[in-house]
Amino acid sequence: MNPLMQRLGLRVPIIQAPMAGGPTTPQLVAAVSQAGGLGSLGAAYLTPTQIREAGAAVRALTARPFAVNLFVPEPLPALTEAEVAAAVADLAPLHTELDLPPPTLPERVREDFAGQFEAVLEVRPAVFSFTFGRLGRAEVAALQAVEILVIGTATGVEEARALATDSVDAVVVQGGAAGGHRGGWLRDELADTLALTRAVVEATTIPVIAAGGLMTAADVHAALDAGASLAQCGTAFLRAAEAGTSAPYRAALAAAQPGQTVLTRAFSGRTARGLANRVTAEVRRPLPYPYQNALTRELRAAAARAGQTGFLSLWAGEGAHRGREGTAAEILGDLWPE
Repeated sequence: MNPLMQRLGLRVPIIQAPMAGGPTTPQLVAAVSQAGGLGSLGAAYLTPTQIREAGAAVRALTARPFAVNLFVPEPLPALTEAEVAAAVADLAPLHTELDLPPPTLPERVREDFAGQFEAVLEVRPAVFSFTFGRLGRAEVAALQAVEILVIGTATGVEEARALATDSVDAVVVQGGAAGGHRGGWLRDELADTLALTRAVVEATTIPVIAAGGLMTAADVHAALDAGASLAQCGTAFLRAAEAGTSAPYRAALAAAQPGQTVLTRAFSGRTARGLANRVTAEVRRPLPYPYQNALTRELRAAAARAGQTGFLSLWAGEGAHRGREGTAAEILGDLWPE
């Protein structure tokens, strides 16, 4: 058992990745933690009140440690009318197919990070993890002052070094095979997960958590052998009984084939890996994040209600075809047989 596992009281060296947008229900988070891993609540799209409620819901189900994750906001980019018109034109035919009015950009395009952060401090999870950038020194200090372990996200060695200078307690290294949004902010190396893990272990002195395409016990062991203190698995838990993954999303994952994932900006404006579909093929002029994410919100919600996988953001890693159904405890047991 390594120091990071000891500090968190983990029996299993696995973090369930914090997948925002619905999959990481309090039930999933609690089930993973109760089974000996570290459950993570993807709270980036939750309001401060929802974060408090979700934290309380997890605590009602387990006394074990868990994590909360947020997206670090970047300055909002400037938009031109032509850019907005092009993005709307790409989406309009898809709206028509679902009997929706033409897409419009809402006034509010992202949550209040300051309010979310205060809610996290109130919830006081064992771990706060973040992605898309760097926290301020004052924010890191505020978390550590109440004994919340702070974990950043890097997609390359340069980002990992920067996070280490910010005094984070550990860093997730996100290999190119990972599903969902790319978590970097400098230069995304899209590197092999094991190669990146070795490089960051060599370049820094803080604990490293490997992420990206880890779907089996052999994958987890390989990550630990590469020097990682923990492995972070997301796609492996998308079909867990406790996950909030929608029925059409689950069906698409069950039918996934090797090589079916793509990197796309079509849904959110930020590069993310998911299963290829109509939106990834047809939306060619997305707005930058978070504007595109706000612009496609209505389409995604309607598609989920209608069971139309062609219009859903089906985030998944390259190993999606190797996933399985089961309870969170069963999936965790497959990843780390005891």
